[in-house]
Amino acid sequence: MARLKKIGVYLEIGKKRTFAGAVDWPGWCRSGQDEESALQSLFESGARFANVVQRSRLGFQKPKDASGFVVVERLKGNATTDFGAPAIAPDRDSKPVNAVELRRLESILKASWRALDRIAEKAEGKTLETGPRGGGRQLEGIIEHILGSTEGYLSQVGWKYKQDARAGQDQQFAQTLQASLDALRASARGEIPAKGPRGGVRWSARYFVRRLAWHILDHAWEIEDRIVAE
Repeated sequence: MARLKKIGVYLEIGKKRTFAGAVDWPGWCRSGQDEESALQSLFESGARFANVVQRSRLGFQKPKDASGFVVVERLKGNATTDFGAPAIAPDRDSKPVNAVELRRLESILKASWRALDRIAEKAEGKTLETGPRGGGRQLEGIIEHILGSTEGYLSQVGWKYKQDARAGQDQQFAQTLQASLDALRASARGEIPAKGPRGGVRWSARYFVRRLAWHILDHAWEIEDRIVAE
């Protein structure tokens, strides 16, 4: 029986939190208090990520345990890392994207949006558990947050997009998905300058997918975990 190839992982190490992300699988990224716990969290989410990409036929195979990972890069985190979001791009994300890789990135991005849509539908009309002090957004608030944040992510990659405030949430969802795909394609094809008008470095196509897919799945799995059992 053939042995599974080890999965390359990068670590983004902050003072209080560490993120472990699969280099070749944008969106599969989890955090912990240190390197070991971050890698374990990434491993434990492997089945969930497999469910996300299984329809895409990209050949994803989750490891049998955390020893199936190999750390290929360590990055110094920042305040955003410690706040709870990945913020530093691995070296691979600066490489050009050819047509084959673009289709792969599109598939992962579409799969992430589909997973959110599927989980949100499952949570429709249900209460989401709150924290010990009663905090935590309910479903509509989480979706609004994802849509609003994606508008900001699109700006980071150099794509101009403004939500239609008159549209319903379902229509905004579809419009934002299409905008994210349009932005990815334009960035990958070199149609967006690498620097903005004020000289700021824009996100690369790969890092755009990495950050956006992570954010979508992080909240999709949050919704799934917080659905109150009936």
